[in-house]
Parts: sequence; C-alpha cells; structure tokens
Amino acid sequence: MESSASALWETTCGYLMQELQIIWEEVGAEQNEREKVLQELEQECLQVYRKKVDSANISRAHLHQQLTQSEAELTQLLLVLGERSNPAQLKKKAGNLRDQLKSLALPLKEMQAKREERVKQFRVVQEQIHRISSEIAGETVYNMSSRATPVNKNDLSIKKLEEYQNELQRLQKDKSERLQRVEKYIKTIRISSDILGMDSSVNITKVHPSLNELSGLPKNISDATLEKLDDAVESLNSEKQARLKKLQALGKELNDLWDLMDTPQEDREKFLRLSGLYSIAMEDIHAPRRLSSEIIQQAETEVKRLDQLKTSKMKELFFRKRAELEKICRRSHMEVPSTHEMEKLISKIETGESSHADILVIADKQILTAQEEATSRKPIMEKVEKWILAREEELWLEEYNRDENRYSISRCAHKNLRRAERARIMVNKIPALIDSLISKTRHWEDEKSKVFLFNEVPLLTMLEEYKTLRKEKEDEKQRQREQKKIQGKFRTYQEGPFGTRPGTGSRHIPSRISCLNGKLFPGGVQPVKGMTRTGKGIADQLREDTYSVFSSFSGPFSP
Repeated sequence: MESSASALWETTCGYLMQELQIIWEEVGAEQNEREKVLQELEQECLQVYRKKVDSANISRAHLHQQLTQSEAELTQLLLVLGERSNPAQLKKKAGNLRDQLKSLALPLKEMQAKREERVKQFRVVQEQIHRISSEIAGETVYNMSSRATPVNKNDLSIKKLEEYQNELQRLQKDKSERLQRVEKYIKTIRISSDILGMDSSVNITKVHPSLNELSGLPKNISDATLEKLDDAVESLNSEKQARLKKLQALGKELNDLWDLMDTPQEDREKFLRLSGLYSIAMEDIHAPRRLSSEIIQQAETEVKRLDQLKTSKMKELFFRKRAELEKICRRSHMEVPSTHEMEKLISKIETGESSHADILVIADKQILTAQEEATSRKPIMEKVEKWILAREEELWLEEYNRDENRYSISRCAHKNLRRAERARIMVNKIPALIDSLISKTRHWEDEKSKVFLFNEVPLLTMLEEYKTLRKEKEDEKQRQREQKKIQGKFRTYQEGPFGTRPGTGSRHIPSRISCLNGKLFPGGVQPVKGMTRTGKGIADQLREDTYSVFSSFSGPFSP
C-alpha cells in the first residue's frame, strides 16, 4: 500500500514538474528562479511532513496513555472488586497500540459494569441496614429518608458484601424478635385491658402512637418503647392483682355477711361469680370485664348495704344478748352491767370502731361470766329463797297471831291451823338458816374477792341487819309480854273492891320496830298479801325486802 502511494506520489509530482518545466520554457524563466521555486517547494514539503510526523507522534502518545490508563483502571477494578488478577486480561497482545487498546476495552467494560452492580448491591444492603438500625433506634421516617447512605467504593469485595449481609441478617433477626415482643406485649395489654374493662387502644397509644393500628405508622420497636410496654404490662398486672385481692376480700366479706344473715340463694345469684374469685389465681382469669371497676363498685355497694343491714341486725342480736344477760342477772339477783357500757358497745357497732365479732365475743363473755357467777351463787341463792319463804311464813304467822278470831269455827280454820304449825317450824329454823347463809356468803366473798350483792345490796349487810332487827323484835316481844303481865296485875288491882276504873282498858302497844318501810320486818304494818311461792313471787318479795331493808341506806356498794 505504501509503494502504491509512493508511486502515485511520484507520478503526480513528476507530471506536475513536467508541466512546470513546460511553463517555465514558455515563460523563459531563468535558471536561478527555477532553483528558487524548487527550494521553496522542498521547504514547504518538509514543513508539511513535519506537521504530519508531529501529529502522528502526539496520536501515538495519546494511545500509549489510554492503554496505560486502561491497564491501571482494570487493575484497580480487580483490586476493588476483590477479583484475582487474570493474566490473560493483563497480558499485552502483539500488534499495534490500537489493537492492544481494543483488546483491553471489553474486560474493562465488563469490570466497570460489575463494579456498578456491586455498588448497587452494597447500597441496597447498607440502606436496609441503616433503615432497620434507625427503626431499632426509634428514629422517625423523616430522619431515615433525609439521610443519604454512603458507599465505600474502595472496597467492593464479596467478603465485605458478605459482612454487610451478615450484619443485615442479624438486624433483621433482631427486628423480627422485637416485633414479636411488641406483638406479645400488645396482645397482653389487650387481654389485661379487657379483663379490667379498659380501652386497650388508649393504653397502647399511651406507650407510642405508632403501636395503634389505626395510625398507619410503622411500629416503633426501640428499646425505650419495649421498656414502656414492659412497664405498661407490669402496671396492668399490678392493677389486676390489686383488683383481684380487693374482689377476693369483698367476696369473702359477702360470704361472711350472707352466712351471718342467712341470705337466700336467689339474692346471692348476682354476686356468685364474685364469691368464686376467692380461691382462683390471677393466671386463671380470662373472661372480659371480670375485674372491671364497675363490678368492684357494685360489690362495694352491696357490701355497704349488707353491712348497714348487718349493723341493724347486730344491734338486734346484741340487744337479745343483753336481754339474756339481764335475765340471768335478775334471776340470780346480780348487778346488771351499766347502761353506759351498753351504749358504748352500741356506739362501737354503729361507728365500726370495733368489729362486730369482737363485740359479740364481749357480749358472750359477759353472759358466760354471768352464768358462771350465777352457778357459783346458786347454793347461796337456794338458801336465800328458803329464807324468803320462811319470811313469808313468818309474816303470815304474825298476821295470824294478831287475828283474834283465828280459833273461831270457820271454813278454813283447820287449814290455817295446820299452816300455822308448819310456819312455826319454818320460823324456828330461820336463825340457823341465817347463820348458814352468813357463813356461805363469807366463804363465797373470800373465794371470789368481791362482795355478794343481792339486787345491788350486799347480802351480808342484809343478813346482819335482819339478825339485829330480829333480836330487837324478840326483845320487844319479851318486853310486851312483861308489859302484859304488869297490865294484868294492874287490871286486877283496879277491878278490886271498887270495880273497873274508866279509861283504863287494855290497849295495844305498837311495836317500835317498824323501820325500813315495814316490808322486811313487821311493826304494826300489814304484811304483803297475795304472795305466792313461784319464782316471780320470791324474786318480787326478795326485791321488796331488799329495798325495805336498805331504803335508808346511803352510799353505793360495789363488788
């Protein structure tokens, strides 16, 4: 090709030179002019050749530079992508520079495409890592989207990509576990809220708005949210435990009140579920609204109603026990507990200062104490009753002896005569009975370290007073008998030779022993009539006798 071009050049130049020679011949150009033109042509040809050579050198240098850059870029890509160097790719092929450059263009293009693909893979993985890390850290969507994900293009090796992928898998696993924990917490909150009768969405939204499905936001799974969820669950569990204990206490109180007041089964039906909570564990409660505040309020209202009813019935029961205590005390003529003490106990029942059971225990204890004391007093009281009967007979006998018509023939004269005989026997036993009573009473007082009261009056005082009065009565009778003798002698003296003196007839000298209202001891006072030997008559007579004996007594006696 070069020889043909040179030949063409020579043919063209020779033709032109011939044409120039012909022109010069026709013109008649001188030789020196011809030489000058030829020199100029030679100079111009050299300049054109030099330019072409310089241009060719520049083009060759540029090709060398491109080839070097391509080789360096290929080597760099192999290093960045972590690829092993392929000798076939790096080895220079024989041939001109353009051929060598063309041989590197294809592997270079492949490696560049591979780098771009690898960069995309890194960016996708790193963006996922960044997104999941932001979710775990609790960052907002705005912060996540506004932050660019940088990719280190100096290390795009498979090893580095695998490290990022492993990190991504770890974060994905952590996110999955956190989502499961969040779902578990939310489920627990919903169940607990249903049991407590609360709105679960409100409790969930309080923890974080994104946890509410209606918000449309991705669920926040940060450590702070998980901690708040755990606190919310603990708070609900504590509330459930507190309400369960409260309902169990209310249920037990309801059962006690029902049993105490014999509430019929139909009235208990409404609160049977409540009473069934007494032995149930918190983990076994699943029914909705089982521990709601409304149920607690209803139970409290019912307990309050029953408690008020119980207070009323407890007062009735207390009054019955009080009446029983008073009956025991009156039957045994003991001192009845003061009204002030009773009012104090009733006030405690009304105000709830003491439990009703404690007050009933106090009342039962008083009754038991009274029964025990009545039992210990029984032997003495039996002798007191005998004394009372003997006193009745004594009073009757005194009345009988004062009756001037007692020996007249009448319908009941023989019966009264027999009764008089029996009465004299009983009256003759009174001194021994009194001595026995005094002895037993003193022994009882020494044993109990308290005064034996009979209708709030010391029995020993009554007995001693009776002995004294009886002695005075006997002395008075003796004095009357002596006085009658003197009067008889005086009448005999008056009825001597001069007959009976006017205004000197027999007259009745009243007994001076009419003390103490004249009920316990006679002294011109009529005895109590209509007295029977029943328990009531004995008690009434004894009470009258006691009041008679101590009507003038001043100062209270205390056991």
